[in-house]
Amino acid sequence: MSAHCMLTGARPGFGNHISFSHRRTSRRFDPNIQSKRYWLPSEGRYVRLRLSAKGIRTVDTIGVEAAVARIRARGGKV
Repeated sequence: MSAHCMLTGARPGFGNHISFSHRRTSRRFDPNIQSKRYWLPSEGRYVRLRLSAKGIRTVDTIGVEAAVARIRARGGKV
């Protein structure tokens, strides 16, 4: 599974390594993806979400119920 956030949709970015001699080679900028378990009171169960660090802060702000609703609205499976 690719490194992407279920909530914010953050995906890897691509660019170049540039050496001292200025030779360019491809590289990948991965988002800071963490797997986190949240209690979902409406369903009476835990859900495991793969979130970026920004996504975790968003869940802390809006709450897990609203976050799961956004993920499902985007077509994600929780």
